[in-house]
Amino acid sequence: MSSPYSPAHAPVGDVGTALMLIDSQLKAIRAGRTEHDPEQQALSDQFMASLGPEGAVAVLDGTCTVIYMFMSWLRQAHEHEDKDVIEYVVPTLVASLRLMPMSVRPETIPTMSALVIAAGTGVSPTLWREQYGDWTEKEITALEATTVLLAEHISRVTEDPDFAIRMVTESLASAEDR
Repeated sequence: MSSPYSPAHAPVGDVGTALMLIDSQLKAIRAGRTEHDPEQQALSDQFMASLGPEGAVAVLDGTCTVIYMFMSWLRQAHEHEDKDVIEYVVPTLVASLRLMPMSVRPETIPTMSALVIAAGTGVSPTLWREQYGDWTEKEITALEATTVLLAEHISRVTEDPDFAIRMVTESLASAEDR
């Protein structure tokens, strides 16, 4: 029997925009721009406002889809090595999130951990989160950080800085071809 929280029942969302935002953050970090850039933030805020409320929800759903895809890939990679993805990914993620107290509020870390655990066990992050109500602004910032950290983790595992983004992009392209 299929779980009501199965990804098959979840909206995919705007994965393209979510991926663009994640890629932008990764490139800024790799370029050494780790300080808050007010101009970049204003552009990002303006872009998100142009999407409207429904568009913003679609980007949130798309971000959750990306997290699910990242965790699915990580789960397969860890299983190939007879390792548990939760055991190896979540502690590192939590430690990294704790190092960002200015961006990621401590009270959001348990939610991000549970979201990643849900994805790592085959549960839709979007449907898992829906049962707890609307996203808060603090959680959205933590969600963005979580997604970037997962992408960077995949890049370190594969020794390819563009692998995570390329993997999702190629998956989208192959899905569109069907």
